[in-house]
Amino acid sequence: MTIRLTFHGAAGQVTGSMHLLEAAGARVLLDAGLFQGRRAETHALNANLPIDPSRIDAIILSHAHIDHSGRLPLLVRHGFHAPIMATPATRDLCAVMLADAAHIQEKDAEVLKRRGKMGPASEPLYSLPDAVAVQDLMMGVPYHRVQHIRKHLAFEFTDAGHILGSASVDLRISEGSGHRLVFSGDIGRTGLPIIRDPDPPAGPIDTLIVESTYGNRSHDSVEHAQERLGQLVRQAAGKGGKVLIPSFALGRTQELVYSLHQLFRAGKIPGLPIYVDSPLAVDATAVFRLHPDLFDRDERMIERTTMLFDFPLVKYTRDVNESKQLNTLTGPAVIIAASGMAESGRIIHHLANHVGDHRTVVLFVGFQAEHTLGRKIQDGARTIRLFGEEVTMRASVETISGYSAHADRDELRSWVHRLGGSVKRAFVVHGEADAAQAMAKLLKEEGVRQVDVPALGQSYDLG
Repeated sequence: MTIRLTFHGAAGQVTGSMHLLEAAGARVLLDAGLFQGRRAETHALNANLPIDPSRIDAIILSHAHIDHSGRLPLLVRHGFHAPIMATPATRDLCAVMLADAAHIQEKDAEVLKRRGKMGPASEPLYSLPDAVAVQDLMMGVPYHRVQHIRKHLAFEFTDAGHILGSASVDLRISEGSGHRLVFSGDIGRTGLPIIRDPDPPAGPIDTLIVESTYGNRSHDSVEHAQERLGQLVRQAAGKGGKVLIPSFALGRTQELVYSLHQLFRAGKIPGLPIYVDSPLAVDATAVFRLHPDLFDRDERMIERTTMLFDFPLVKYTRDVNESKQLNTLTGPAVIIAASGMAESGRIIHHLANHVGDHRTVVLFVGFQAEHTLGRKIQDGARTIRLFGEEVTMRASVETISGYSAHADRDELRSWVHRLGGSVKRAFVVHGEADAAQAMAKLLKEEGVRQVDVPALGQSYDLG
């Protein structure tokens, strides 16, 4: 029996999750995500597919975030035509996420072309029809339902607790003496609002592929994060300033709206307007409303109201003109807009209009990858480049780590503990170098016999 594993993304970096498993006569991709970061570098990584899409027999998708799903339309464009297996919520979220990714690429290219700055790195990777074609191949597989890919190759999903519909993948290869491979996907936190806690696959594992985003760091508690959010909103309201939150449209935005709703009900924030300025976030929130069965029933507000994402202060803006009008608002407000790493989308316009005002707060509530604009601002850049112009930063910059949807060091250790069986070999992915090495050390402390931190494109024979 030959089992081969090749890492084509999120190896030695955080984004671009894509791992090729060759086993039981099949070639299966675990995820197909976009690389994110410097435009020229990531465009080349995304555009140059390392495998022939027409030779892939199936894709198993852990969740809908673009760094895990964003290359699906590119694969379809270049000949992929096999099943894409995901949870029903992930399937529904991909319908809006991938269409939005295609739209952003096409619009960015139009803007650069008008400004005479079009180059090879500006060409869209795929079009809206490519994104739509992905949905024809998507197959909804519920949690804990065994799904066969080949006679000797099957898997089931368990809840990863990261975002709505996120999953860990439990693969069984029954040829020969058998082999069990578990892919963690992105592991969520215990106690996050809205979604349920992680539910790791249990029992002995031959091969584990595990994320390491925060393998070297600890988060604030979710409760402290909400307290800090309320404090910052009150302070900004007192100064008459804006709170700008670059936020991932999927997952983070819904958690923020939920927390602001809780704070408002508890009388802990004043009645200032809260704008969710993202068509994608509006659509993603609609998908959340379709899947209340996945919500955490231990959450008090979930038991008390079905209107989790709708309350008097919040307004969802889809129209471009409405978005532009937000930049002329006087008085305090909270503006939540994509993208989460401030690389594109409407948050760029809000930053351009408000970071020169000392009353503004730029609040980060999620991971900022290296070389992104969000990371530069978070690291204290005094000037930033927006729309080709240098802008002086006078706004204050804050970070609340408690809203991260990724498990921290202690939560990753707990997840490994809860596997409840020996792990023969582990591969550490989805982390910057320091975090990956810290996760490798953690796994060895937990008794994993062999731990590897693969490089991009590296292959391993597992049996």
